[in-house]
Amino acid sequence: MSISTQQVKELRERTGLGMMECKTALQEAQGDMEAASDLLHKKAGAKIEKRAGRIAADGAIGLHLSSNRKLAAMVEVNSETDFVAKNEQFQDFVRNTTQVALGAANDDVDALKGSAYPGGGTVADTLTNNVATIGENQQVRRMKSVAVSSGLVVPYMHNAAAPLLGKIGVLVALESEAGADVLEPLGKQIAMHIAAAFPQALSSADLDPVVLERERKIALEKAVEEAAKSGKEIPADILAKRADGAAAKFAKDNALLSQVFVMDNKTPVAQVVEAAGKAAGTKIVLKDYVRFQLGEGIEKKETDFAAEVAAAAGLQPAQ
Repeated sequence: MSISTQQVKELRERTGLGMMECKTALQEAQGDMEAASDLLHKKAGAKIEKRAGRIAADGAIGLHLSSNRKLAAMVEVNSETDFVAKNEQFQDFVRNTTQVALGAANDDVDALKGSAYPGGGTVADTLTNNVATIGENQQVRRMKSVAVSSGLVVPYMHNAAAPLLGKIGVLVALESEAGADVLEPLGKQIAMHIAAAFPQALSSADLDPVVLERERKIALEKAVEEAAKSGKEIPADILAKRADGAAAKFAKDNALLSQVFVMDNKTPVAQVVEAAGKAAGTKIVLKDYVRFQLGEGIEKKETDFAAEVAAAAGLQPAQ
């Protein structure tokens, strides 16, 4: 059956898939546009299932702020390679999805995926289409929003690939009556500190108790080993105090407010904020923060590139 160029063009615009794929689908469907579209969606779904098992540890962090700067959202969208992360279609998806996240509730990724996407469909629909058209596994991995009732949310993007897109994103929520001329530079410095120092929580009270107990246990085991090596008999309560001290130091070093500010390497962040408030004549509260680093916690597979290319070409790699 003869398929016109116009038919192929129309189906391609509908699905976003390649010209030859669209032409083949139309031929199989005897020119029926709806049937061809369904056929392509089924084929795309099969491709997506094959790609779903691939590790997606690259991609981009996206930031979006409300017009009054009192609400902001951050989203991590992963791809398999940096090449796709630089793709304009992928970057547009990250931008739009982060904008949608600004109005999403409870930082729920599943709810975000079900939200309406600009231009039609849902975020999940668009993601599925992107996987089919770009040809790599992609995932909306996580999201987080912060807000203030007064004050400012200050963004920072390290290693920016494009405006508000990059590899390490930070949001700093400063609650205060101070003006943007005070909060903006303070927030940016704190955000740069967060990017570099990687705090695990806002305060020591917010740290995961499981993590703290693990640190205490490791410190206790180390203290026992050192005591055994020295040949001295150290009472158990002394060893326990040493372990408690080590856990307390860990908490101090990993809670943002008690960390030493990287800009002067001597002042705790809490004191930096307090001093800025006194200088401005009004209290400033570091209410919340978010730090996303692209791919953190995702175990990347070590691959033999030559073997991958050979396998894709159906060849035996050189011995």
